[in-house]
Amino acid sequence: MTIPRLTDAERDQALHDLPGWTLSDDGLAIEIDLEFGDFNEAFGFMTRVAIHADKADHHPEWFNVYNKVRLRLTTHDAGGLSMRDVEMAQFIDGIV
Repeated sequence: MTIPRLTDAERDQALHDLPGWTLSDDGLAIEIDLEFGDFNEAFGFMTRVAIHADKADHHPEWFNVYNKVRLRLTTHDAGGLSMRDVEMAQFIDGIV
């Protein structure tokens, strides 16, 4: 099954609806930097995202140092952004 890539208009609307998320420099992903109270809080957040991502079969690219987490969402099978990324960002926004 092919996963469709978002059109520019769909991408722009998604970014409008996802405050705090930005388009990556290469235009193929959305990114956000988050800061938590401490490492345990950051790791707990990452665990919740990992469980959801595994069920959704869509996994973020991320980087963590102590209480900071940087996320990058892209759909490799689509060659860029897809609704999977938007849905994952919405889930993340809902638990932050």
